[in-house]
Amino acid sequence: QLQLVESGGGLVQPGGSLRLSCAASGFTLDYAAIGWFRQAPGKEREGVSCIGSSGGNTYYADSVKGRFTISRDNAKNTVYLQMNSLKSEDSAVYYCAAVEGNYKLCLVMEDRYNYWGQGTPVTVSS
Repeated sequence: QLQLVESGGGLVQPGGSLRLSCAASGFTLDYAAIGWFRQAPGKEREGVSCIGSSGGNTYYADSVKGRFTISRDNAKNTVYLQMNSLKSEDSAVYYCAAVEGNYKLCLVMEDRYNYWGQGTPVTVSS
């Protein structure tokens, strides 16, 4: 059974950091494009970052560029989202998503993904 499990969310003060993890089972992430999305209360889900199957291509939304970094550890079958200099507007439930295949370019649109995790909440507050 293909499954994605996010972890690493929590409560952090503005300016702090968190590292989210997305662990896969049932398939290998090095043959998949991975995306991170987030949804704040009352707002639509939005794309935050993504990484191609080769790991060479990444994308960041303008709102997180320079603060967030996506990476993958194929040995652990896990993708990470390092979030630094967190702001209150980063508060949301964060989801990772995957689609199997050899995607040189990462996929920005959420409708390209067919596997989703359950989400991990991030709250940035003093």
